[in-house]
Amino acid sequence: MGDLDGNDHAACARRLALVDPPRFCAACARRMVVQVTPVRWTARCSRHGEIASAR
Repeated sequence: MGDLDGNDHAACARRLALVDPPRFCAACARRMVVQVTPVRWTARCSRHGEIASAR
């Protein structure tokens, strides 16, 4: 069954990264302000700025 057989969690993480925005800043672990729209998401850290989905 390929990467859906339950053994390859890296494939799950790649798919989840496309649709689920980060909730905490990777640099300082602060909680970020997240906005999700039908087209994309944005996440903003008060210290490190904003990141957005690739679309």
